[in-house]
Amino acid sequence: MIMSEKCKQHVDSCRFCWMCHHICPVGNATGQERNTARARALGISLVNRNAIDLSEIMDNIYECATCGACVHDCVTGWDPVMFTKETRLQAALEDKLPAYINTMVDNCLETGNAYGKTVICDTLAKCIASHATATDTLLLLGVDAKFMACKQAYKAALVLEKAGVSFTLLDKEPATGAQLDFLIGAAEETKEQMAACAKVLNGYKTVVVYDPADAKTIKQLYKEYGIEVTATVVTYTAFLASLVKSGALVGEKSGKTVVFQDPYQLSRDLDETEEARQVISAFATLEEMLLNREETVWAGNILMAQYKPAVIEKVAERRIFNAKSIGAKAMVTASVSEYVALTSVEQNDVEILSMEDLILG
Repeated sequence: MIMSEKCKQHVDSCRFCWMCHHICPVGNATGQERNTARARALGISLVNRNAIDLSEIMDNIYECATCGACVHDCVTGWDPVMFTKETRLQAALEDKLPAYINTMVDNCLETGNAYGKTVICDTLAKCIASHATATDTLLLLGVDAKFMACKQAYKAALVLEKAGVSFTLLDKEPATGAQLDFLIGAAEETKEQMAACAKVLNGYKTVVVYDPADAKTIKQLYKEYGIEVTATVVTYTAFLASLVKSGALVGEKSGKTVVFQDPYQLSRDLDETEEARQVISAFATLEEMLLNREETVWAGNILMAQYKPAVIEKVAERRIFNAKSIGAKAMVTASVSEYVALTSVEQNDVEILSMEDLILG
């Protein structure tokens, strides 16, 4: 397998190291050694040494959430996410992707989303139509929200309406490239999709990004891939915090006591941890999970649930258990993808709320 020397160094350093063994949310959920950074590095190392074929490890390569918990926990600076994504890219180039991943990639290229969806719910469609007029501010909902969590996408717009914000929604919203980056890394197709998105975003003064996965992609990966965005890009949580601070969004205490599930894209990748807490504190009493901010534990997502539904359910169950263990009765999340994963678990112990649910009551 063709792999950069930098990645080979990280693979060879990780393959016999147990330092992050305890931290992988997928490994903790499944209890399987294969779902650890060490095991993944060992598999890649065997491919690099021509002991096995690349196709033999690809199911395992796609069991990684790329959440970066292992990277954050490594005091020696090794990066399992880097070599996992490079392996995915190489598999795409060698036509050795699993069939279920190929289908999702094809969907991304044909419809702009990995699910192959082309129709959104009527409620959201009407909302988008009512905000079709061009303004200085674009609310970018993202494909997960538009096609897989329509009600939450609609509520995200309602919150801005509540605050009196003038904003635009797009019927033909461009894909940010976040899904392609997860599936095949820095391929030319990924960069082309990102560049097309950037061209649309640059037609606005401010872009408010609802989904943390899209926010990370635009604010971090676009720079890494040499794609310029001239618009001011703000996460939805940071934008809401500014509205609360200015008094445009007036907090009304709900009487709830909640904990906050930090999306890793905000806390670890974008170093944004306090903005969501400022908003939540205006509407409820906030307590903390034992693992919060940069130490957050990923709670699942919609994309991986398409091919690993049982694993994602276990991941979400464990995070709910974390909240239940400290006596929490309600959990607020700022990630639409984690919200869907958490609310998919059948349980009555911990109420799962989005930021929008909390604000709108």
